[in-house]
Amino acid sequence: MTGYGRGAVRWDELFADLEAQLAAGEAVALAVEVDQEQRRETGTTTLVQRLRAALGQELVLGVGDQVVRGRLVAVGPDWVLTGGAVQTLVPCAAVGWVQGLGRGADTAPPGHVWSRLGLRSALRGLARDRAAVQMHVSAGPAVSGTIDRVGADHLDLAVHPPDEPRRAAAVTAVRTIALDAVRAVVRADPT
Repeated sequence: MTGYGRGAVRWDELFADLEAQLAAGEAVALAVEVDQEQRRETGTTTLVQRLRAALGQELVLGVGDQVVRGRLVAVGPDWVLTGGAVQTLVPCAAVGWVQGLGRGADTAPPGHVWSRLGLRSALRGLARDRAAVQMHVSAGPAVSGTIDRVGADHLDLAVHPPDEPRRAAAVTAVRTIALDAVRAVVRADPT
């Protein structure tokens, strides 16, 4: 009978060892699954989602051969706005790099209205406000003026000195600019 008792202990040890191995295997499988899910999520995360999670943060944007610094105050579906004494509207397509961006992402589905507030809408708002801007484009130097109108793929900028309001006598030219060429639109804070 004594031998029977020792055998039971060995069986208990065997089952405990098997349970530990199974638990360890499940933990490894879970870790692999979590890692794969994180990689999948990272692989589908957009720059706009990361920027939306960074609202209010100080960022540095590489835009062509220029650097835009400022607090991120708004993000649209295809543009970002930095604020402060000077506001800079930058099409996402013009952003080459971002410094100061956290690892988080706002993956919540944006609202229907937000998704319709693209670059053209933001530019139309500037035109409606008759705001004096400095327009940086992919070819040539920056030019100052007022956006007169925004088309499907272009805008008309009434070129005039930045310190003068848009008046017929101040306008030296009307420049039509392809929206794909816009790199940044700089505006002094209207407040």
